[in-house]
Amino acid sequence: MHVAIIGGTGHIGGYLTPMLVESGYQVTCVSRGVKKPYRDHAAWKSIAYAHLDRDVEERTGSFGENVAKIGAEAVIDLTCYHPSSATQLVEGLRGRVGHLIHCGTIWIHGHSTIVPTTEDVPRHPFGDYGIRKSTIETYLVKQAKETGFPVTLLHPGHLVGTGWAPINPCGNFNPEVFSALKNGDEIRIPNFGMETVHHIHCEDVAQAFLLALKQRDAGLGQSFHIVSESALTLRGYAEQMGEWFGKPAHMKLLLWDEWKQGFTEKEVATTEDHMRHSPNCSIEKARGLLGYKPRYTSLQAVQESVTWLMQNGIV
Repeated sequence: MHVAIIGGTGHIGGYLTPMLVESGYQVTCVSRGVKKPYRDHAAWKSIAYAHLDRDVEERTGSFGENVAKIGAEAVIDLTCYHPSSATQLVEGLRGRVGHLIHCGTIWIHGHSTIVPTTEDVPRHPFGDYGIRKSTIETYLVKQAKETGFPVTLLHPGHLVGTGWAPINPCGNFNPEVFSALKNGDEIRIPNFGMETVHHIHCEDVAQAFLLALKQRDAGLGQSFHIVSESALTLRGYAEQMGEWFGKPAHMKLLLWDEWKQGFTEKEVATTEDHMRHSPNCSIEKARGLLGYKPRYTSLQAVQESVTWLMQNGIV
């Protein structure tokens, strides 16, 4: 089977594209061609490349048509962030591909209500990103139900892998938090540290996309959470990482207004966004219909990433 993967060299694509090649698929990677993949792999020599600038081509209305001209039987879209992008791609692919697999996000849910959150609970998205991605999901599911368009939606949590810093126990990307835990220094945790984060290793996200390809009929018109087995509280996350470093986590719990004085404006905004969402998602649907079984726990994924940060002098 010929698969076109849009954004095939990024965080998820760096794992998924080689996995597709190793599984025997003919792969065309659709990207701007300006960045090297995050991961080295021999499979990069075995794929075809279609250099398309999505932003530029969408302005001319040609992106969906040019993806369709690749002639793939299935298309994986890892870089759809605007409802207009989804519409243009669907119209370009309609009647010309057998399967579109869309990469969404657990941010479609907004704040958690009943946890673990299942895919069928009412959505309360907030923030520009969450609202846009929820709108895209609504559109794609409607296309599947009303027109038979063959689409599956996968919603990953906080992406983790080698080559970048994961969300830390303060709810942002500052690697100095891990350095402090490694050195036995004090870290500042907002509130009581009971808000949650839900990581996922990009290898497990890649596994889910591969399963969605193989279990096409089971996933058509469906949305699936793709996260680790369990979410982490910020406090529990810090304690477990301290134990991994071999030093007790020294945490200072601070009210929000006091806590945010110690971080940059961007870090504060990132932490607030994660705290307000506090995701804790169920994977039972993906497990039952797709056979999804994550290889990594949240902590195992983070620890592999932090090991890379240490090897590269960042932590």
